[in-house]
Amino acid sequence: MLAAIRSAAVIGIDAYNVTVEVDAAQGLPQWTIVGLPAGAVKESRERVGAAIVNSGFALPPRRITVNLAPADIRKEGTAFDLPIALGILVATGQVDPGAVENRMFVGELSLDGAVRNIRGALSVARHVGRVSPGSVLVVPPANHAEAGRVTNILLAAPATLRELVLQLRCDELLVARAAESAESQRAYEVDFSDVVGQESAKRALEVAAAGSHNLVMIGPPGAGKTMLARRLPTILPDLSEEEALEVIAIHSVAGVLSPEITLGARPFRAPHHSISGAGLIGGGSSPRPGEVSLAHNGVLFLDEMLEFSRGVLDGLRQPLEDASVVIARAAMSVSFPARFTLVGATNPCPCGRAGEPGRKCSCGAAEVAKYAARMSGPLVDRIDMHVPVGAVALRDLSADAEGGDNSAAMRDRVGRARCVQRTRYRALRGVTCNAHVPGRWLDRHTPIDTDARTLLHSAASALDLSARAYHRVLKVARTIADLNGDERIAPQHVAEALRYRPSVRK
Repeated sequence: MLAAIRSAAVIGIDAYNVTVEVDAAQGLPQWTIVGLPAGAVKESRERVGAAIVNSGFALPPRRITVNLAPADIRKEGTAFDLPIALGILVATGQVDPGAVENRMFVGELSLDGAVRNIRGALSVARHVGRVSPGSVLVVPPANHAEAGRVTNILLAAPATLRELVLQLRCDELLVARAAESAESQRAYEVDFSDVVGQESAKRALEVAAAGSHNLVMIGPPGAGKTMLARRLPTILPDLSEEEALEVIAIHSVAGVLSPEITLGARPFRAPHHSISGAGLIGGGSSPRPGEVSLAHNGVLFLDEMLEFSRGVLDGLRQPLEDASVVIARAAMSVSFPARFTLVGATNPCPCGRAGEPGRKCSCGAAEVAKYAARMSGPLVDRIDMHVPVGAVALRDLSADAEGGDNSAAMRDRVGRARCVQRTRYRALRGVTCNAHVPGRWLDRHTPIDTDARTLLHSAASALDLSARAYHRVLKVARTIADLNGDERIAPQHVAEALRYRPSVRK
């Protein structure tokens, strides 16, 4: 008897239909899985066989052939365990074929028949919602929350294979329309009010958050660079529904989905400086998203930025420009979104004391130049803001002083500035922040005072700014004006934006 079970597989962060065909014919007992299965798919015969028997069903001695169609695309992962098991039960007459019609199944099986979580459940749910709205998708219980983000499908999440089969036999599959995710006010464990001093750095981070600008902080060890960066998510606005779906899909495909991300929190990724290029950008024989994609719509924080290898850092240049990563392999080419705010923290020299009052640097000039050259000129050009962070005096740390604005007040100002930007760029597809708008468009369409334009041109000549750097200064000035509630860019906005450029091009 022949059985056909609908399922799906994931490429990148998108899914496509897969039909699991099972034939249980008379002959010597053996299993054959075709359709370009990867190693984990081939091993499913051991998991599925044990799960069927341990769930109380029969596994007759038949010659079983499993075909994963379309057969010309390589299949990976463990999500085919459940549809293969159902296909065998249908093919051997233990489940009625009509019970599985118009339903899609994904899930891994344990040896005792429990349904385990899979990667990419949200991608599958979004695909079902696009091609067959209102259909029933059967997912593991652990994936119910993420798949529930798609509201135009019906979901079922049986805990075991036995539970699912009994429901199918009685035609009582427990399904429900996915509920709208409730918005919750997230409570952060850190706050900008904890930061004593560093008002200029806090101001720079507020500007960066308001316009989604890339930023690097330069200062001695212990000045508070990491502390400041880890508080940046507390002033970022909430993800929109579309942004949240993208973020959850990426983390689900990578297998690192956390409850905070499921609730829609903006991602904050802080990889170690020993990371490889593939780990940062993405890659592998079967491409997986890297840290730049896991930070999509959030923050990528590179602590000790100049300790990263130059080749790894240069890999950031294309994602910073295109907001995506394309990983090409012989068998396929996969694109992952990668629109993030880059925040770096670094020392001014290897010993960390260069330029610090009252401290003597032990590094030679050549050593300092070599250290700074780890960040190439093209990458420096793509960073909007370079912020010096000096050490806070010990007497100020021990004093009972307020840390200035808290995160709630800063978040409110950032939210108002972002709202202005969304309105301004509503006609530009995919643009919601000043950092994302094309420079020439902003140059032509933003109102700017004559004195501000003159200051910008003279500074660009004096600082030897490239065309890219010129437009990035203009974007930062536009964000500063938005934070101040000004429609026109004034000289003071340009002056503050110019303070965030490095004095000498590397």
